[in-house]
Amino acid sequence: MKRSAFWTLMNDEFGEANAEVIASSLVLPTLHETAQDALARGVDPREVWAAVCDLHQIPAARRWGRDIAPRDTPGWS
Repeated sequence: MKRSAFWTLMNDEFGEANAEVIASSLVLPTLHETAQDALARGVDPREVWAAVCDLHQIPAARRWGRDIAPRDTPGWS
């Protein structure tokens, strides 16, 4: 997972303002640091996201973001 995907998931789940606060202030018990600190240290964003999900008890159905319908692209079949 790329960092951009991590932030998309964070923003979708918590909203942009809350995502930033959560990532910078809440210590993730499994990582013993904040999400931002873990990312800065080079921890895989997928592992950081899993730790955030565990801490906030995010159900499995929402762990990989919201479903986005594919765009209708003319000329593609």
